[in-house]
Amino acid sequence: MSDFLIDEELLAAIDMGSNSFHLAIARVDHGEVKKVASMSEKVQLAAGLDENNYLSEAAQQRGLACLSRFVGRLGAVPNNRLRIVATNALRQAENGDEFMQKAAEILPKPIEIIAGREEARLIYLGVSHTMANGGRRLVIDIGGGSTEFIIGEEFEPILTESLQMGCVAYTKAFFPEGEISVKAFDKAVVAARKELSAIASTYLSAGWDTVVGSSGTIKACRQILVNMGLSDDQQNVTASGLQKLKDRLLKFDHIGKIDFEGLRDDRRAVLPAGLAILSAVFEVLKIDKLAYSDGALREGVMYDLLGRFRHEDIRDRSVQAMMGRYGSDPKQAERVVQTAQKLFEDVDTALNLSSDDDDLLRRAAYLHEIGLAISHGGYHRHGAYLLQHSDIPGFSQIDQNHLSHLVAHHRRKLRHDSLLDVQKVGGKKLVFLCLLMRLAVLLNHSRSDTALPEFDLQVKNEQSWQLTISGDVKQWPLLIADLHDEQIQFKHWNVDLQIKSDQHMD
Repeated sequence: MSDFLIDEELLAAIDMGSNSFHLAIARVDHGEVKKVASMSEKVQLAAGLDENNYLSEAAQQRGLACLSRFVGRLGAVPNNRLRIVATNALRQAENGDEFMQKAAEILPKPIEIIAGREEARLIYLGVSHTMANGGRRLVIDIGGGSTEFIIGEEFEPILTESLQMGCVAYTKAFFPEGEISVKAFDKAVVAARKELSAIASTYLSAGWDTVVGSSGTIKACRQILVNMGLSDDQQNVTASGLQKLKDRLLKFDHIGKIDFEGLRDDRRAVLPAGLAILSAVFEVLKIDKLAYSDGALREGVMYDLLGRFRHEDIRDRSVQAMMGRYGSDPKQAERVVQTAQKLFEDVDTALNLSSDDDDLLRRAAYLHEIGLAISHGGYHRHGAYLLQHSDIPGFSQIDQNHLSHLVAHHRRKLRHDSLLDVQKVGGKKLVFLCLLMRLAVLLNHSRSDTALPEFDLQVKNEQSWQLTISGDVKQWPLLIADLHDEQIQFKHWNVDLQIKSDQHMD
Protein backbone atom coordinates (compact mmCIF):
# COMPACT_ATOMS: atom_id res chain seq x y z
CA MET A 1 0.00 0.00 0.00
CA SER A 2 1.36 3.43 -0.90
CA ASP A 3 1.77 6.04 1.82
CA PHE A 4 -0.66 8.48 0.24
CA LEU A 5 -3.05 9.01 -2.61
CA ILE A 6 -2.39 11.78 -5.10
CA ASP A 7 -5.07 13.89 -6.76
CA GLU A 8 -7.08 12.17 -9.48
CA GLU A 9 -6.55 8.68 -8.05
CA LEU A 10 -9.74 6.71 -7.57
CA LEU A 11 -11.41 5.24 -4.49
CA ALA A 12 -14.55 3.12 -4.35
CA ALA A 13 -16.96 1.78 -1.78
CA ILE A 14 -19.74 -0.78 -1.94
CA ASP A 15 -22.39 -0.44 0.78
CA MET A 16 -24.47 -3.60 1.11
CA GLY A 17 -27.41 -2.20 3.01
CA SER A 18 -30.43 -4.12 4.26
CA ASN A 19 -32.67 -2.40 1.72
CA SER A 20 -30.38 -1.21 -1.09
CA PHE A 21 -26.87 -1.87 -2.32
CA HIS A 22 -24.84 1.19 -3.33
CA LEU A 23 -21.63 1.63 -5.29
CA ALA A 24 -19.75 4.92 -5.21
CA ILE A 25 -16.58 5.71 -7.15
CA ALA A 26 -14.71 8.92 -6.37
CA ARG A 27 -11.47 10.69 -7.10
CA VAL A 28 -9.26 12.47 -4.61
CA ASP A 29 -9.28 16.22 -5.21
CA HIS A 30 -7.16 18.35 -2.85
CA GLY A 31 -7.77 15.98 0.00
CA GLU A 32 -11.50 15.69 -0.61
CA VAL A 33 -13.44 12.75 -2.00
CA LYS A 34 -15.33 13.82 -5.13
CA LYS A 35 -17.86 11.30 -6.42
CA VAL A 36 -17.56 10.58 -10.14
CA ALA A 37 -19.92 7.60 -10.53
CA SER A 38 -22.54 5.78 -8.52
CA MET A 39 -25.03 2.95 -8.78
CA SER A 40 -27.84 1.92 -6.47
CA GLU A 41 -30.14 -1.10 -6.55
CA LYS A 42 -32.97 -2.13 -4.28
CA VAL A 43 -31.97 -5.64 -3.19
CA GLN A 44 -33.92 -5.89 0.10
CA LEU A 45 -31.72 -8.45 1.79
CA ALA A 46 -33.60 -7.88 5.04
CA ALA A 47 -36.85 -8.95 3.37
CA GLY A 48 -35.21 -12.31 2.70
CA LEU A 49 -34.66 -13.10 6.38
CA ASP A 50 -37.12 -15.65 7.75
CA GLU A 51 -38.29 -15.98 11.36
CA ASN A 52 -35.05 -17.82 12.20
CA ASN A 53 -32.89 -15.18 10.49
CA TYR A 54 -31.95 -17.42 7.58
CA LEU A 55 -31.39 -15.55 4.34
CA SER A 56 -33.48 -16.98 1.51
CA GLU A 57 -31.91 -18.25 -1.69
CA ALA A 58 -33.89 -15.68 -3.67
CA ALA A 59 -32.53 -12.81 -1.59
CA GLN A 60 -29.00 -14.17 -1.92
CA GLN A 61 -29.35 -14.35 -5.69
CA ARG A 62 -30.64 -10.75 -5.84
CA GLY A 63 -27.59 -9.65 -3.89
CA LEU A 64 -25.11 -11.65 -5.95
CA ALA A 65 -26.58 -10.41 -9.23
CA CYS A 66 -26.28 -6.82 -8.03
CA LEU A 67 -22.68 -7.31 -6.92
CA SER A 68 -21.82 -8.78 -10.32
CA ARG A 69 -23.12 -5.62 -11.99
CA PHE A 70 -21.17 -3.43 -9.57
CA VAL A 71 -17.93 -5.29 -10.23
CA GLY A 72 -18.28 -4.46 -13.91
CA ARG A 73 -17.83 -0.79 -13.02
CA LEU A 74 -14.68 -1.23 -10.93
CA GLY A 75 -12.11 -1.85 -13.65
CA ALA A 76 -10.20 1.40 -13.02
CA VAL A 77 -10.12 1.07 -9.23
CA PRO A 78 -7.19 -0.87 -7.68
CA ASN A 79 -8.23 -3.43 -5.10
CA ASN A 80 -6.41 -1.68 -2.26
CA ARG A 81 -8.55 1.42 -2.87
CA LEU A 82 -11.84 -0.45 -2.57
CA ARG A 83 -13.84 -1.35 0.53
CA ILE A 84 -16.98 -3.50 0.63
CA VAL A 85 -19.08 -3.22 3.78
CA ALA A 86 -22.26 -5.00 4.84
CA THR A 87 -24.67 -3.90 7.54
CA ASN A 88 -27.61 -5.16 9.57
CA ALA A 89 -29.06 -7.87 7.30
CA LEU A 90 -25.77 -9.77 7.16
CA ARG A 91 -25.12 -9.05 10.83
CA GLN A 92 -28.39 -10.85 11.58
CA ALA A 93 -28.23 -13.65 8.97
CA GLU A 94 -27.47 -17.05 10.50
CA ASN A 95 -26.24 -18.26 7.11
CA GLY A 96 -24.31 -15.10 6.29
CA ASP A 97 -21.12 -17.12 5.77
CA GLU A 98 -22.83 -19.04 2.97
CA PHE A 99 -23.68 -15.81 1.16
CA MET A 100 -20.20 -14.37 1.70
CA GLN A 101 -18.55 -17.47 0.24
CA LYS A 102 -20.65 -17.09 -2.90
CA ALA A 103 -19.87 -13.37 -3.05
CA ALA A 104 -16.14 -14.07 -2.71
CA GLU A 105 -16.24 -15.73 -6.13
CA ILE A 106 -17.50 -12.45 -7.62
CA LEU A 107 -15.81 -9.70 -5.63
CA PRO A 108 -12.15 -8.65 -5.80
CA LYS A 109 -12.01 -8.17 -2.02
CA PRO A 110 -13.68 -9.74 1.03
CA ILE A 111 -16.86 -8.27 2.47
CA GLU A 112 -16.48 -6.50 5.83
CA ILE A 113 -19.50 -7.00 8.07
CA ILE A 114 -19.42 -3.94 10.33
CA ALA A 115 -20.99 -3.59 13.77
CA GLY A 116 -23.83 -1.16 14.35
CA ARG A 117 -21.73 1.45 16.13
CA GLU A 118 -19.04 1.22 13.46
CA GLU A 119 -21.75 1.78 10.85
CA ALA A 120 -22.85 4.83 12.83
CA ARG A 121 -19.29 6.20 12.99
CA LEU A 122 -18.82 5.83 9.23
CA ILE A 123 -22.20 7.44 8.51
CA TYR A 124 -21.22 10.41 10.64
CA LEU A 125 -17.91 10.66 8.79
CA GLY A 126 -19.74 10.74 5.46
CA VAL A 127 -22.24 13.35 6.63
CA SER A 128 -19.68 15.60 8.33
CA HIS A 129 -17.56 15.80 5.17
CA THR A 130 -20.53 16.90 3.06
CA MET A 131 -21.86 19.67 5.32
CA ALA A 132 -20.48 22.93 6.66
CA ASN A 133 -19.55 22.87 10.32
CA GLY A 134 -22.55 23.83 12.41
CA GLY A 135 -21.63 23.15 16.01
CA ARG A 136 -22.83 19.95 17.62
CA ARG A 137 -25.05 17.88 15.33
CA LEU A 138 -27.31 14.87 15.68
CA VAL A 139 -27.17 12.60 12.63
CA ILE A 140 -29.97 10.10 11.96
CA ASP A 141 -29.84 7.39 9.30
CA ILE A 142 -32.87 5.11 8.85
CA GLY A 143 -31.80 1.99 6.97
CA GLY A 144 -33.54 -1.18 5.96
CA GLY A 145 -32.75 -3.14 9.12
CA SER A 146 -31.41 -0.65 11.65
CA THR A 147 -31.35 3.05 12.44
CA GLU A 148 -28.16 4.82 13.47
CA PHE A 149 -27.94 7.84 15.78
CA ILE A 150 -24.76 9.88 16.17
CA ILE A 151 -23.98 13.06 18.07
CA GLY A 152 -20.74 14.70 17.01
CA GLU A 153 -18.81 17.90 16.47
CA GLU A 154 -16.90 18.66 13.28
CA PHE A 155 -15.49 15.28 12.16
CA GLU A 156 -15.52 13.54 15.56
CA PRO A 157 -18.47 11.43 16.78
CA ILE A 158 -19.24 11.71 20.49
CA LEU A 159 -22.12 9.25 20.89
CA THR A 160 -22.93 6.42 18.47
CA GLU A 161 -25.84 3.99 18.65
CA SER A 162 -27.56 1.54 16.32
CA LEU A 163 -31.13 0.46 17.05
CA GLN A 164 -32.90 -2.57 15.63
CA MET A 165 -35.56 -0.77 13.60
CA GLY A 166 -35.52 -0.25 9.85
CA CYS A 167 -37.93 0.36 7.01
CA VAL A 168 -37.70 -3.17 5.52
CA ALA A 169 -37.88 -4.94 8.89
CA TYR A 170 -40.86 -2.80 9.98
CA THR A 171 -42.60 -3.31 6.64
CA LYS A 172 -42.43 -7.07 7.21
CA ALA A 173 -43.60 -6.70 10.81
CA PHE A 174 -46.42 -4.15 10.46
CA PHE A 175 -47.38 -3.89 6.77
CA PRO A 176 -46.74 -7.46 5.54
CA GLU A 177 -49.51 -7.57 2.93
CA GLY A 178 -49.11 -3.96 1.87
CA GLU A 179 -52.25 -2.87 3.69
CA ILE A 180 -52.14 0.54 5.39
CA SER A 181 -54.22 1.35 8.46
CA VAL A 182 -54.12 3.70 11.42
CA LYS A 183 -53.78 0.68 13.72
CA ALA A 184 -50.79 -0.77 11.87
CA PHE A 185 -49.08 2.63 11.64
CA ASP A 186 -49.58 3.29 15.35
CA LYS A 187 -48.16 -0.14 16.23
CA ALA A 188 -45.03 0.64 14.20
CA VAL A 189 -44.66 4.01 15.96
CA VAL A 190 -45.04 2.40 19.40
CA ALA A 191 -42.42 -0.24 18.52
CA ALA A 192 -40.01 2.49 17.42
CA ARG A 193 -40.66 4.47 20.61
CA LYS A 194 -39.71 1.41 22.67
CA GLU A 195 -36.43 1.08 20.80
CA LEU A 196 -35.72 4.79 21.22
CA SER A 197 -36.34 4.66 24.96
CA ALA A 198 -32.94 2.96 25.37
CA ILE A 199 -31.05 6.07 24.18
CA ALA A 200 -33.46 8.99 24.66
CA SER A 201 -32.29 10.29 28.05
CA THR A 202 -28.59 10.01 27.18
CA TYR A 203 -29.00 11.78 23.86
CA LEU A 204 -31.31 14.50 25.18
CA SER A 205 -28.85 15.19 28.00
CA ALA A 206 -25.95 15.48 25.55
CA GLY A 207 -27.90 17.87 23.35
CA TRP A 208 -27.22 19.20 19.86
CA ASP A 209 -27.46 22.36 17.78
CA THR A 210 -28.69 20.90 14.49
CA VAL A 211 -30.25 17.65 13.28
CA VAL A 212 -29.27 16.02 9.99
CA GLY A 213 -30.77 13.00 8.26
CA SER A 214 -29.24 10.79 5.59
CA SER A 215 -30.10 7.85 3.30
CA GLY A 216 -33.22 6.76 1.46
CA THR A 217 -36.12 7.00 3.90
CA ILE A 218 -35.34 10.53 5.05
CA LYS A 219 -34.46 11.58 1.51
CA ALA A 220 -37.83 10.30 0.23
CA CYS A 221 -39.85 11.94 3.02
CA ARG A 222 -38.08 15.25 2.50
CA GLN A 223 -38.64 15.18 -1.26
CA ILE A 224 -42.35 14.49 -0.82
CA LEU A 225 -42.65 17.35 1.69
CA VAL A 226 -40.79 19.74 -0.61
CA ASN A 227 -43.05 18.81 -3.56
CA MET A 228 -46.15 19.26 -1.42
CA GLY A 229 -44.99 22.62 -0.05
CA LEU A 230 -44.81 21.21 3.47
CA SER A 231 -41.11 21.82 4.20
CA ASP A 232 -39.67 25.06 5.56
CA ASP A 233 -37.84 27.74 3.57
CA GLN A 234 -34.58 25.75 3.71
CA GLN A 235 -36.36 22.56 2.55
CA ASN A 236 -35.95 20.99 5.98
CA VAL A 237 -38.24 18.26 7.29
CA THR A 238 -40.40 19.74 10.06
CA ALA A 239 -42.50 18.13 12.78
CA SER A 240 -45.67 19.77 11.47
CA GLY A 241 -44.86 18.70 7.92
CA LEU A 242 -44.37 15.08 9.02
CA GLN A 243 -47.74 15.10 10.78
CA LYS A 244 -49.46 16.33 7.61
CA LEU A 245 -47.63 13.71 5.53
CA LYS A 246 -48.79 11.01 7.94
CA ASP A 247 -52.41 12.22 7.68
CA ARG A 248 -52.24 12.09 3.87
CA LEU A 249 -50.53 8.71 3.82
CA LEU A 250 -53.26 7.18 5.99
CA LYS A 251 -55.85 8.10 3.38
CA PHE A 252 -54.40 5.27 1.26
CA ASP A 253 -55.42 1.75 2.24
CA HIS A 254 -52.66 -0.06 0.33
CA ILE A 255 -49.03 0.54 -0.50
CA GLY A 256 -49.75 0.09 -4.20
CA LYS A 257 -52.04 3.13 -4.20
CA ILE A 258 -49.50 5.61 -2.79
CA ASP A 259 -48.92 8.25 -5.48
CA PHE A 260 -46.96 11.09 -3.90
CA GLU A 261 -45.12 13.21 -6.46
CA GLY A 262 -41.39 12.49 -6.48
CA LEU A 263 -41.67 9.11 -4.75
CA ARG A 264 -39.74 6.41 -6.60
CA ASP A 265 -41.47 3.10 -7.19
CA ASP A 266 -38.82 1.16 -5.29
CA ARG A 267 -39.33 3.37 -2.22
CA ARG A 268 -43.14 3.19 -2.12
CA ALA A 269 -43.39 -0.21 -0.38
CA VAL A 270 -41.26 0.85 2.61
CA LEU A 271 -42.57 4.41 2.98
CA PRO A 272 -45.21 3.73 5.69
CA ALA A 273 -42.70 1.90 7.88
CA GLY A 274 -40.01 4.51 7.30
CA LEU A 275 -42.39 7.36 8.06
CA ALA A 276 -43.54 5.64 11.27
CA ILE A 277 -39.93 5.34 12.46
CA LEU A 278 -39.14 8.97 11.55
CA SER A 279 -42.31 10.17 13.30
CA ALA A 280 -41.30 8.32 16.48
CA VAL A 281 -37.78 9.77 16.29
CA PHE A 282 -39.15 13.32 16.02
CA GLU A 283 -41.49 12.73 18.94
CA VAL A 284 -39.15 10.96 21.38
CA LEU A 285 -36.10 13.15 20.68
CA LYS A 286 -38.22 16.33 20.56
CA ILE A 287 -37.01 17.35 17.11
CA ASP A 288 -38.52 20.43 15.41
CA LYS A 289 -36.69 20.27 12.10
CA LEU A 290 -34.19 18.09 10.27
CA ALA A 291 -31.86 18.92 7.37
CA TYR A 292 -30.81 16.36 4.76
CA SER A 293 -27.28 15.34 3.73
CA ASP A 294 -26.27 13.40 0.62
CA GLY A 295 -23.34 11.98 2.58
CA ALA A 296 -23.91 8.56 4.08
CA LEU A 297 -22.19 5.26 4.79
CA ARG A 298 -20.44 4.81 1.44
CA GLU A 299 -18.96 8.34 1.59
CA GLY A 300 -17.80 7.68 5.13
CA VAL A 301 -16.18 4.42 4.07
CA MET A 302 -14.19 6.26 1.38
CA TYR A 303 -13.06 9.01 3.75
CA ASP A 304 -12.04 6.35 6.25
CA LEU A 305 -10.08 4.57 3.52
CA LEU A 306 -8.43 7.85 2.53
CA GLY A 307 -7.35 8.32 6.14
CA ARG A 308 -5.65 4.92 6.11
CA PHE A 309 -3.48 6.01 3.21
CA ARG A 310 -2.61 9.23 5.02
CA HIS A 311 -1.52 7.63 8.28
CA GLU A 312 -4.72 8.81 9.99
CA ASP A 313 -5.96 5.29 10.53
CA ILE A 314 -8.75 5.16 13.11
CA ARG A 315 -7.77 1.54 13.82
CA ASP A 316 -4.44 2.60 15.32
CA ARG A 317 -6.17 5.17 17.54
CA SER A 318 -8.60 2.46 18.64
CA VAL A 319 -5.73 0.12 19.54
CA GLN A 320 -4.08 2.80 21.68
CA ALA A 321 -7.42 3.60 23.33
CA MET A 322 -7.96 -0.06 24.23
CA MET A 323 -4.47 -0.33 25.69
CA GLY A 324 -5.19 2.70 27.85
CA ARG A 325 -8.66 1.49 28.87
CA TYR A 326 -7.36 -1.87 30.06
CA GLY A 327 -4.06 -0.66 31.49
CA SER A 328 -1.71 -2.61 29.21
CA ASP A 329 2.01 -2.22 29.85
CA PRO A 330 3.09 0.00 26.92
CA LYS A 331 6.78 -0.88 27.23
CA GLN A 332 6.15 -4.63 27.03
CA ALA A 333 3.70 -4.14 24.19
CA GLU A 334 6.29 -2.15 22.25
CA ARG A 335 8.95 -4.84 22.84
CA VAL A 336 6.63 -7.52 21.45
CA VAL A 337 5.64 -5.31 18.51
CA GLN A 338 9.28 -4.70 17.54
CA THR A 339 10.10 -8.40 17.76
CA ALA A 340 7.00 -9.36 15.80
CA GLN A 341 7.92 -6.88 13.07
CA LYS A 342 11.42 -8.36 12.79
CA LEU A 343 10.05 -11.91 12.57
CA PHE A 344 7.49 -10.81 9.98
CA GLU A 345 10.15 -9.18 7.81
CA ASP A 346 12.19 -12.39 7.94
CA VAL A 347 9.41 -14.55 6.51
CA ASP A 348 6.82 -12.37 4.73
CA THR A 349 8.02 -13.22 1.24
CA ALA A 350 8.41 -16.95 1.90
CA LEU A 351 4.91 -17.16 3.44
CA ASN A 352 3.29 -14.79 0.95
CA LEU A 353 2.19 -12.38 3.68
CA SER A 354 0.91 -8.89 2.82
CA SER A 355 1.11 -5.44 4.36
CA ASP A 356 -2.40 -6.00 5.72
CA ASP A 357 -1.10 -9.11 7.51
CA ASP A 358 1.74 -7.01 8.92
CA ASP A 359 -0.77 -4.45 10.26
CA LEU A 360 -2.89 -7.20 11.82
CA LEU A 361 0.09 -8.77 13.61
CA ARG A 362 1.30 -5.39 14.86
CA ARG A 363 -2.09 -4.44 16.30
CA ALA A 364 -2.51 -7.82 17.95
CA ALA A 365 0.95 -7.49 19.49
CA TYR A 366 -0.04 -4.16 21.04
CA LEU A 367 -3.24 -5.69 22.44
CA HIS A 368 -2.03 -9.13 23.54
CA GLU A 369 -2.12 -8.31 27.28
CA ILE A 370 -5.41 -6.42 27.60
CA GLY A 371 -6.98 -9.47 29.26
CA LEU A 372 -4.76 -8.92 32.32
CA ALA A 373 -7.25 -6.23 33.35
CA ILE A 374 -9.71 -9.04 34.12
CA SER A 375 -7.50 -11.79 35.53
CA HIS A 376 -3.97 -13.12 35.18
CA GLY A 377 -5.17 -16.69 34.87
CA GLY A 378 -6.14 -17.32 31.27
CA TYR A 379 -5.69 -13.67 30.39
CA HIS A 380 -5.20 -14.59 26.73
CA ARG A 381 -8.76 -15.93 26.67
CA HIS A 382 -10.09 -12.80 28.39
CA GLY A 383 -8.28 -10.61 25.88
CA ALA A 384 -9.67 -12.63 22.99
CA TYR A 385 -13.20 -12.24 24.36
CA LEU A 386 -12.81 -8.47 24.67
CA LEU A 387 -11.57 -8.20 21.10
CA GLN A 388 -14.35 -10.42 19.77
CA HIS A 389 -17.21 -8.64 21.52
CA SER A 390 -16.21 -4.98 21.92
CA ASP A 391 -17.25 -2.16 19.62
CA ILE A 392 -13.87 -1.10 18.19
CA PRO A 393 -13.98 1.86 15.78
CA GLY A 394 -12.44 1.09 12.39
CA PHE A 395 -12.58 -2.70 12.64
CA SER A 396 -14.98 -5.06 10.89
CA GLN A 397 -16.30 -8.17 12.61
CA ILE A 398 -13.84 -10.24 10.58
CA ASP A 399 -10.94 -7.99 11.66
CA GLN A 400 -11.94 -8.41 15.30
CA ASN A 401 -12.27 -12.17 14.86
CA HIS A 402 -8.74 -12.35 13.47
CA LEU A 403 -7.34 -10.21 16.30
CA SER A 404 -9.19 -12.37 18.79
CA HIS A 405 -7.57 -15.56 17.49
CA LEU A 406 -4.09 -14.02 17.52
CA VAL A 407 -4.49 -13.02 21.16
CA ALA A 408 -6.20 -16.28 22.16
CA HIS A 409 -3.35 -18.43 20.83
CA HIS A 410 -0.31 -16.38 21.76
CA ARG A 411 0.46 -18.53 24.84
CA ARG A 412 -0.21 -21.88 26.49
CA LYS A 413 -0.90 -25.12 24.62
CA LEU A 414 -1.93 -25.34 20.99
CA ARG A 415 -4.55 -27.96 20.17
CA HIS A 416 -5.19 -29.50 16.78
CA ASP A 417 -8.89 -28.62 16.89
CA SER A 418 -8.01 -24.95 17.44
CA LEU A 419 -5.85 -25.15 14.29
CA LEU A 420 -8.96 -26.09 12.34
CA ASP A 421 -10.84 -23.16 13.85
CA VAL A 422 -8.11 -20.70 12.92
CA GLN A 423 -7.86 -22.07 9.37
CA LYS A 424 -11.61 -21.74 8.94
CA VAL A 425 -11.55 -18.11 10.04
CA GLY A 426 -8.40 -16.85 8.32
CA GLY A 427 -6.77 -19.62 6.32
CA LYS A 428 -3.09 -20.48 6.43
CA LYS A 429 -2.03 -16.86 6.78
CA LEU A 430 -3.76 -16.48 10.14
CA VAL A 431 -2.11 -19.72 11.32
CA PHE A 432 1.31 -18.32 10.39
CA LEU A 433 0.58 -15.02 12.13
CA CYS A 434 -0.46 -16.86 15.30
CA LEU A 435 2.88 -18.70 15.33
CA LEU A 436 4.85 -15.50 14.71
CA MET A 437 2.94 -13.89 17.57
CA ARG A 438 3.85 -16.75 19.92
CA LEU A 439 7.54 -16.39 19.08
CA ALA A 440 7.46 -12.61 19.55
CA VAL A 441 5.89 -12.97 23.01
CA LEU A 442 8.19 -15.85 24.02
CA LEU A 443 11.32 -13.93 23.01
CA ASN A 444 10.24 -11.17 25.41
CA HIS A 445 9.32 -13.31 28.43
CA SER A 446 11.96 -11.52 30.53
CA ARG A 447 10.06 -8.19 30.12
CA SER A 448 13.48 -6.55 30.19
CA ASP A 449 14.97 -3.64 28.27
CA THR A 450 18.17 -5.68 28.01
CA ALA A 451 18.82 -6.37 24.35
CA LEU A 452 17.64 -9.69 23.04
CA PRO A 453 20.11 -12.00 21.36
CA GLU A 454 20.25 -11.51 17.64
CA PHE A 455 17.96 -13.94 15.87
CA ASP A 456 16.93 -14.87 12.39
CA LEU A 457 13.83 -16.80 11.32
CA GLN A 458 13.89 -18.75 8.08
CA VAL A 459 11.09 -20.68 6.39
CA LYS A 460 12.36 -23.65 4.44
CA ASN A 461 8.76 -24.47 3.56
CA GLU A 462 5.41 -23.88 5.22
CA GLN A 463 5.91 -26.89 7.50
CA SER A 464 9.59 -26.33 8.34
CA TRP A 465 10.84 -23.20 10.12
CA GLN A 466 14.27 -22.50 11.57
CA LEU A 467 15.08 -19.94 14.28
CA THR A 468 18.78 -19.21 14.58
CA ILE A 469 20.10 -17.57 17.76
CA SER A 470 23.40 -15.70 17.51
CA GLY A 471 26.08 -15.57 20.17
CA ASP A 472 26.71 -17.65 23.26
CA VAL A 473 23.40 -19.39 23.99
CA LYS A 474 24.57 -20.17 27.53
CA GLN A 475 23.69 -16.55 28.34
CA TRP A 476 20.04 -17.33 27.62
CA PRO A 477 19.23 -20.64 29.35
CA LEU A 478 15.59 -19.87 30.14
CA LEU A 479 14.91 -18.55 26.65
CA ILE A 480 16.44 -21.64 25.03
CA ALA A 481 14.40 -23.90 27.34
CA ASP A 482 11.21 -22.02 26.43
CA LEU A 483 12.01 -22.33 22.73
CA HIS A 484 12.47 -26.08 23.02
CA ASP A 485 9.10 -26.34 24.79
CA GLU A 486 7.59 -24.28 21.99
CA GLN A 487 8.79 -26.81 19.42
CA ILE A 488 6.20 -29.23 20.82
CA GLN A 489 3.40 -26.68 20.43
CA PHE A 490 4.39 -25.89 16.85
CA LYS A 491 4.22 -29.62 16.09
CA HIS A 492 0.57 -29.63 17.17
CA TRP A 493 -0.06 -27.15 14.34
CA ASN A 494 1.99 -29.18 11.85
CA VAL A 495 5.08 -26.95 11.80
CA ASP A 496 8.55 -28.27 12.57
CA LEU A 497 10.40 -25.49 14.42
CA GLN A 498 14.16 -26.03 14.48
CA ILE A 499 16.24 -24.08 17.01
CA LYS A 500 19.79 -23.44 15.86
CA SER A 501 22.78 -21.42 17.01
CA ASP A 502 25.64 -20.04 15.04
CA GLN A 503 27.73 -21.81 17.69
CA HIS A 504 26.25 -25.17 16.62
CA MET A 505 23.82 -25.70 19.48
CA ASP A 506 22.10 -29.09 19.45
